[in-house]
Amino acid sequence: MIGIKKIKKVMLDTEKILGKYACKSKEAIREYPQDEDIRLEYARDVDKIIHSSCYTRYMSKTQVFVDPINDNISTRMTHVQYVSKAARTIARALRLNEDLCEAIALGHDVGHTPYGHFGERVLNKLSKNYNDGKCFAHNLNSVRVFTLLEKKGESTNLTLQVLDGIMCHNGEFIQEKYTPNRNKNFSTLKKEYEECLKDEKNIKQLVPMTLEGCVVRISDIIGYIGKDIDDANRLGVFNKELLPENVKKYLGTENTQIMNSIIIDVIRNSYNKPYISMSKEVYDAVVELKKFNYDNIYEDAITPEDSQRYTSTIETLYGIYSRALELNDYDNDIYKVFLHSMSDEYKKNTTDSQKIIDYISGMTDNFLQRQYEKYK
Repeated sequence: MIGIKKIKKVMLDTEKILGKYACKSKEAIREYPQDEDIRLEYARDVDKIIHSSCYTRYMSKTQVFVDPINDNISTRMTHVQYVSKAARTIARALRLNEDLCEAIALGHDVGHTPYGHFGERVLNKLSKNYNDGKCFAHNLNSVRVFTLLEKKGESTNLTLQVLDGIMCHNGEFIQEKYTPNRNKNFSTLKKEYEECLKDEKNIKQLVPMTLEGCVVRISDIIGYIGKDIDDANRLGVFNKELLPENVKKYLGTENTQIMNSIIIDVIRNSYNKPYISMSKEVYDAVVELKKFNYDNIYEDAITPEDSQRYTSTIETLYGIYSRALELNDYDNDIYKVFLHSMSDEYKKNTTDSQKIIDYISGMTDNFLQRQYEKYK
């Protein structure tokens, strides 16, 4: 019978095929000591993520379209899986660490709010007004969730490389070339995190510390830019044949074509390189497609009436929870559902405004609506 040590050695031997720019398990850094088992470090992080409560809540969180009357439309859950698959395909071709890519990809959006980016903007405004001027951004909140909110207010102890990739993942900021900044540690991560909380403009300056983090960052774009077109077309928002000619030429019109075009281009232009890049033609087409999506999908995904309703829902609940904390109303769900399960240290060292933002940001769309109906 094979022993545990032998199994671990077999696992480690699988990394011998990785290229010289890959981030291997022996490079993994955790903030706190952890007992070893047979899993490789980043595979262990994948397990930590998929077994977390915040991962389960992806299922009922908006990607682009809020509460669409069609079960075939993407949710945040399907999006992170598209990103994971794209990242792992690229990583395998480039001989990078697939486990690290998977962990970053599956965990990157747990900090997203109900109602997607729209909800994020509402919470950002509330945070700036009531939470010591701090911004709210989903990538920063994803780090907060894993380092503080999961496990009843304790850390899940993910590796530095995974947390860094999550914080630096934003696919909204497209680049032709992604070069990692390998000189990072936990102090660097915390410093970058704090600087971004003070000024959200600093988020644009974030650079992943690993090539795998760079792969996920570009895969975030790959995971949404074509699927959003398919979803919009399915909902009758617009006809995909109206796509710009340059996009059709270099990327295609179907999600499968668009994903395949970008993935192959990234692999061709990044093979055996210490960076991740696209060709100028594909990069320009992606930039043009992203602008097209903003003009034709994202701007119209939420009607003015819905915008007002969603804003009112979040702001009303914020006020209700604020009064409950002020009056020590232990019958309110912010106590019964959220705070009762958090550590004493969290409850003692967290401001009321931050507690409310933590609670609301972790909600699914459906739970937020139920809370509103209960307390309005």
